Amino acid sequence: MGMEVFIDVLARWGHTLFGITWIGLLYYFNFVQGSAFKELDASSRTDAFTKLVPRALWWFRWAAMFTFLTGVLLLYFRGMATTTYIAWGSVMAIIMFLNVWLIIWPNQRIVIASNEAVQGGGAADPNAGAAAAKALLASRTNTLFSLPMLFFMTFSAHAPAIAGQVMSISPINVLVLGVIILAIEANAIWGKMQSVIESVRAVIVSSLVLTVVMAYLATIL
Repeated sequence: MGMEVFIDVLARWGHTLFGITWIGLLYYFNFVQGSAFKELDASSRTDAFTKLVPRALWWFRWAAMFTFLTGVLLLYFRGMATTTYIAWGSVMAIIMFLNVWLIIWPNQRIVIASNEAVQGGGAADPNAGAAAAKALLASRTNTLFSLPMLFFMTFSAHAPAIAGQVMSISPINVLVLGVIILAIEANAIWGKMQSVIESVRAVIVSSLVLTVVMAYLATIL
């Protein structure tokens, strides 16, 4: 086995490992932590934000980083073998990665610092509320993207063999997919929380619906 094959195999393993860690923590934040924190009193919530959240966010953001880096390695080694489906999955994954490092983490730092100040007897940062809202919107957006992203990543291995034909996405469908992704991400950056992703149930249902829509666009020629 050559060195390139060896690195490719390790990259695949690492990409799976880090991806599981990243998305697992994404679901923890959205499905578990948020609901639990609503039931905590102010003191307990402040304590959690200074002791629990920073640790979870460390694993979260670095899992995202190494998922991205191993993904880049895989794309490099796959070269021209990279399918349209992996490309679309990669687009959503890269957007999710950028949301972690450019929106979620910077805003969560503000929230954490504010809670640390309160715990130390100081005043809360007046910007903490807006920062928390921005972080939550980006996190919900990543949750929305997660299921269709996983669809494209897993479907790519089987697409060429379906019905014995080479699968490809029509130009019109490519345009529609691009518009959908850009519109969702634009809302994450400049928009506000929408009812379709506001609650845990809503974002799960919306992510499933988005997966079905994107799967239809990707497989109906």
